[in-house]
Amino acid sequence: MNARLVLAAAALFATALSATAQTADQWIARARARLGSESALQGMTSIRFTGTIEVDGANARAMDIIFQKPLQQRITLTGAELVEIIALDDYDGWQKRINPKNPTQWQLTLLDGPQIKRLRAQAWDNLNFLRNIDRLRGTVKIGGEEKVDGIDCVKLVFAYYESIVLTRYYDKATARLVKTETETGVEIREEGEMFAQGIRFPRKVSNRDKSGKTVTMTFEKIVLNEAYPASEFAVPALPAN
Repeated sequence: MNARLVLAAAALFATALSATAQTADQWIARARARLGSESALQGMTSIRFTGTIEVDGANARAMDIIFQKPLQQRITLTGAELVEIIALDDYDGWQKRINPKNPTQWQLTLLDGPQIKRLRAQAWDNLNFLRNIDRLRGTVKIGGEEKVDGIDCVKLVFAYYESIVLTRYYDKATARLVKTETETGVEIREEGEMFAQGIRFPRKVSNRDKSGKTVTMTFEKIVLNEAYPASEFAVPALPAN
């Protein structure tokens, strides 16, 4: 056999292996490159999503979500009968429920440890675009390959804590996120796209649980890198007696 052909075949085989046997970090780099430039992703300090949220296509409420580095978030859901605020300030988490017809009627609840862990993972996930979850003592590993909607995908398993695991399925050809599954079996799908300061975001995100209940968030506006005061996230002070 011609030695050059043998060497050429070996080189092609090695190339094929490197294209399929990538590390989790390499897949993350590919997925990040699809979302935006490294300078834009690393330079982001806050995100604000505004839009609507509805359950099974009904009961739409106005939605305002803020994430700010390092680990702050504030979710405000406004309906005709209830305004609900859920917030995180690093290790402090709280929920406030307000009667919009009489704002003096409200209830404040401090969140427990598992709830705060989930909010911390959620904030980190939204602010850091897949990277550095080890700083929350999390891990990322490749979970194999699988077809989703007829698309050849690689699975990346993001384990923030033992009880908070996101399995993401990426198109092997394009590194597009096809779907996400949570540890409880909730399936998360993204639709459409919007761009803010050169970063790609979905226009709609749907969460469907095992019973078929679907919660859909539709974004109307995305604003990056504004500075929000600490008071937006801090536990509200109780009124003096």
